Amino acid sequence: MRFTSLLHHIANVEALREAYEQLQRDASAGVDGVTWRHYGQDLPANLADLSSRLKRGAYRAKPVRRAYIPKADGRQRPLGVPTVEDKLVQRATATVLEAIYETDFLGISYGFRPKRRAHDALDALAVGLEKRKVNWLLDADIRGYFDSINHGWLVRFLEHRIADKRVLRLIQKWLNAGVLEKGSYTYPDQGTPQGGSISPLLANIYLHYVFDLWVSQWRKTQARGDVIVVRYADDFVVGFESKTEAEQFWTALKERFQRFGLELHAEKTRLVEFGRYAARDREKRGQGKPETFDFLGFTHICGTTKKGWFRVVRRTIAKRLRAKLQELKANLARRRHLHVEKTGMWLGAVLKGYFGYHAVPLNTQPLDGFRTEVIRLWKRSLERRSDKGAIRWDHMAVLARRFLPRVRVRHRYPNQRLRVTTQGWSRVR
Repeated sequence: MRFTSLLHHIANVEALREAYEQLQRDASAGVDGVTWRHYGQDLPANLADLSSRLKRGAYRAKPVRRAYIPKADGRQRPLGVPTVEDKLVQRATATVLEAIYETDFLGISYGFRPKRRAHDALDALAVGLEKRKVNWLLDADIRGYFDSINHGWLVRFLEHRIADKRVLRLIQKWLNAGVLEKGSYTYPDQGTPQGGSISPLLANIYLHYVFDLWVSQWRKTQARGDVIVVRYADDFVVGFESKTEAEQFWTALKERFQRFGLELHAEKTRLVEFGRYAARDREKRGQGKPETFDFLGFTHICGTTKKGWFRVVRRTIAKRLRAKLQELKANLARRRHLHVEKTGMWLGAVLKGYFGYHAVPLNTQPLDGFRTEVIRLWKRSLERRSDKGAIRWDHMAVLARRFLPRVRVRHRYPNQRLRVTTQGWSRVR
């Protein structure tokens, strides 16, 4: 079914007001310098004017301001900062499109979708590896995905479901609005800037047609053994029963991506021997322990239960854990002048959030070490500002008990959670 009349769901004042309330209040301003609070000072008049311009076709998207955020590997990720007005129109449009595309998206897709989160993808992957006959994994990475999306193909994909030309023109305005960086404007003919409310959804739609539908068809028609697929945004892992099928798929995937302007990162995409028989087979060949792979912040390791059954062990990526400690060390130096209680409350909130994501079963040991190192960094920071010299460890233990949460498992084992959240209605096998 194609939807021929959608703009009235976007351009009405109530939808725009709801979108405005959903925006991040302390986000950076766009090229016009207008913040969320500044736009809200005369919100009724601003929304009425915006609604009128949208209905008349007089709305014009402004260029995004280019900013950069540091990545865990030391590089910088480009980020586009739209204006407040563009953000709220994008948010209203995304709400309408999500209602349409959530009925289309497949179960293998987890990123940037309502009621789905990274741990759902991690659990699905772990259960697939433990329960299916998977021996080889394609750990894939798309080179510069958000900057490589072809505008022509994206519009053609949207036209499969959206027949309202006004909504399509609205999306094209954002794609063609341009980028402001270091005082000069550029107008890329491909890519969708990360940072806009609509970008994650458009990226999902693009990979839905380029990858999800294609891999599901490949699995049904060409695969002879078991195949598992888990995708979170542009990160995905595909598991195979045989190495031959994995290599055939890898070749076919390169050709598929090339057709739609995408490219696998040659250095980061690799075939990994991983699964219940990996340790046995590698020992026979004299190759040592099975390889590991990283996905969504965790290093996945071939392990066993106390009874000798195969299971996936997930540990926080060591490089990212060290990077987080360096970040905390720098922040503690900047907060050295603050009262101990303020710093303790801030550190406690940081650790609570970090453990909330990383405290999965079998990962408590690295997190215990992380907490101990945080206490040591805090101790050193307090000593640097004190004229009394060293601070005793028993004093730090009191502060740690008061402010810093202890490490405890905060997530169920993957098979337990997946059984609870998917039983009876999931389209995922």
